[in-house]
Amino acid sequence: MAISAELGSEKEARLPQGTIRYRERGTGEPIVFVHGALVNADLWRKVVPELAKDFRCIAPDWPLGSHTPAMHADADLSPGGNARLIADFLEALDLERVTLVANDTGGALCQLVVTRHPERVGRLVLTNCDAYENFPPRIFAFLFYGAKVPGFLRMLAQPMRFAPMRKLPIAFGWLSKRGIPDNISAAWLRPSLEDAGVRRDTTKLLKAVKKSELIEASKRFKEFDRPVLMAWGTEKDFFRVSDAERLARDFPNARLEKIDDSYTYVSEDQPERLAKLIAEFAREPVAATA
Repeated sequence: MAISAELGSEKEARLPQGTIRYRERGTGEPIVFVHGALVNADLWRKVVPELAKDFRCIAPDWPLGSHTPAMHADADLSPGGNARLIADFLEALDLERVTLVANDTGGALCQLVVTRHPERVGRLVLTNCDAYENFPPRIFAFLFYGAKVPGFLRMLAQPMRFAPMRKLPIAFGWLSKRGIPDNISAAWLRPSLEDAGVRRDTTKLLKAVKKSELIEASKRFKEFDRPVLMAWGTEKDFFRVSDAERLARDFPNARLEKIDDSYTYVSEDQPERLAKLIAEFAREPVAATA
């Protein structure tokens, strides 16, 4: 699971789909973090310490390719199934008025959460992520098509054992302007290398991604009237600023904050700026959810 002590103490939640390991730090109103595919909660290791001064920060390792243990063999891990799993996690921890903070594929999943299972969500923060027709981003489309080939993920993971390979644009190289520390990127890769069950889980997600799912979700954005913040890195990004502007228009209670000097992983490149934006946003009053 996530290796960063900055994220807090290790805990587990047992869900119908399997066991979710997570880190928790701080007290107060809950903030739940949702990372993207092929990474884990360590994505948030620079943001959580600042937010944990005033909030209860919960950073799970979602079953998106860098998680342990593997989920049950019959778990639905399609995008819709993962959205249901996130909602089940919030229910299992009895969380209310949650601020969801998401990145990359996690942002797509959270769009499905707030349009299908919004009951426990009080606010939504989307950093650079899939939206509308951009699901998946073109540069990573090979992952989603290749997942249909037996053994593809295992074959892909082998050369990524070496740090220079993980720095390539088709890996993590263009996701962070500052670069990902080698020990973090190695930890992200390890579950897929070592566990066939994790590769099975990841394949379920990748094979089930459809552009139409986010397009359909966007038609229901108007039903989610709670606050939404787009905190969007502006440089060399696979997730267009124009999509963030469109999201800000389509959610009825939303705004966009552009974050300069950052690629997709805003939590890696501009953690102080992101933490400040999330903290200010999460303090804004919100009516109790149904």
